[in-house]
Amino acid sequence: MRHHSFGTTGRDVSVIGQGTWYIDRGDRAAAVQALQVGLDAGMSHIDTAEMYGDAEPVIAEALSKRRDEIFLVSKVLPSNASRRATVAACERSLKRLSTDRLDCYLLHWRGQVPLAETVTAFEELKAAGKILSWGVSNFDADDLNELLKVAGEGAIACNQVLYHLQERAIEHRVIPWCARHGVAVVAYSPFGHNDFPPPRLPAGRVLADIAARHDASPRQVALAFLTRHAAVFAIPKASVAAHAVDNAGAGDLVLTEAEMADLDRAFPRGREPSSLPML
Repeated sequence: MRHHSFGTTGRDVSVIGQGTWYIDRGDRAAAVQALQVGLDAGMSHIDTAEMYGDAEPVIAEALSKRRDEIFLVSKVLPSNASRRATVAACERSLKRLSTDRLDCYLLHWRGQVPLAETVTAFEELKAAGKILSWGVSNFDADDLNELLKVAGEGAIACNQVLYHLQERAIEHRVIPWCARHGVAVVAYSPFGHNDFPPPRLPAGRVLADIAARHDASPRQVALAFLTRHAAVFAIPKASVAAHAVDNAGAGDLVLTEAEMADLDRAFPRGREPSSLPML
């Protein structure tokens, strides 16, 4: 499993991690096993949020005895992003996760609370040792510029954004901005939302052909392409152990320049949209 330095944290983190959105909706025992198997396979970056229903307790059940192996991330809702409410939300997440600290804590998306107020709460939590770093999610380059003026260089650990082969909007400005400022980019929903390209379509055929050359799966190829930049990490979700093992296999897959060019042509990034896509 490849590891890269995670933004401004100074921590080396697995480039492929484990997302947990909707992980509480199916078989709980299978979800617990998937998280454990994923960690065994090297996917130590675990991402969750207060919005994700019972995902935090599922993580607690799966990984409480292995806390020190994990780079654990959760998120606060913008409706809870005031100074006092952020602290309270963090403490609730810590309780639900059965842990005393988060490795990174994110503002889930931008809301009406002034950024300065949320940053103040993050810094208070950091000083108290309840979080070790903080970042944001669903921030476009303009939002990041505003946040930088509030927080200063070196404070923002990461920006978690929608990124998959058929949605490459962040390549226009967000990835370059983050690379310039030492901010990690975390790709959520890296397979899209129930629309992963099938092999019957031309672009899907390109994926399948590259996968066959590497004795890999098309999803592993997709993850390897997304994480080709040193600043980019991906957090696919797996609800069963077999999918976790498959996701982890992307952590050792390195594509050739020619293969990346083929994927670039098959899945063109298109023009920059007027607003950042998000789910």
